[in-house]
Amino acid sequence: METSDLSHHIHSRYNADLEGVRTAVLQMGGLVGQQLQNGVKALVEGDSRLGEEVARLDHKVNAMEVSIDDDCSRILATRAPTASDLRLIVAVIKTITDLERIGDEAEKLGHTAARLASLDRTVDRYRELKHIGGQVAEIVRGALDAFARLDTEAALAVARKDRLVDEEYEAIQRQCITFMMEDPRTIRRALDVLWVARALERIGDHAKNICEYVIYMVLGKDIRHLSIEDVEKQLAALRAARNGSPG
Repeated sequence: METSDLSHHIHSRYNADLEGVRTAVLQMGGLVGQQLQNGVKALVEGDSRLGEEVARLDHKVNAMEVSIDDDCSRILATRAPTASDLRLIVAVIKTITDLERIGDEAEKLGHTAARLASLDRTVDRYRELKHIGGQVAEIVRGALDAFARLDTEAALAVARKDRLVDEEYEAIQRQCITFMMEDPRTIRRALDVLWVARALERIGDHAKNICEYVIYMVLGKDIRHLSIEDVEKQLAALRAARNGSPG
């Protein structure tokens, strides 16, 4: 094989490796998203069998994280990526960590659903969980879609929605406290609702993190620990600078 052909082959293989880890992240995200949706469904519908299935899926999510992490380590060791390629690998490693943690929270939802299904309960008491669960599932889907399309605007829009989840969680907290004060017999169930709502709120935070990684991957800008308003200002300034227009 001639030197030019060999160089082209190596470059093609490198690009295939990079695309491979991106694809694997999206596959892992799809599995985690389904795990989350089924976890909420099991809770709301009192389906212990579905809850147990959700919990059992966690080992598969963990295995995918290890596999992708190994692929990233191999690329770092053998290809020594730089610039945008390096940012991609870093973003992938961070993203799969958050996806694995979403999977852990979903596993807890599954176990909780299986336990609560055996209790006599009123379905209306879990209506709020269905709503916040739907919000969180939408954020997770949006974060993964932004990752797939490398869309910073979509990532920022999804990150903004995390506030809605926080507000919904606070509303559930207030409602549960009111229930417990009015009727001590509701304390156990109210605590279960609070625990699940808190798990869902944490999942929203992990999805927001993924949005931040998308912005880092595409623009090279680390926006962790910044408010949405500050992020919007920084990205606007960055776009203006790249377009050669005044701030």
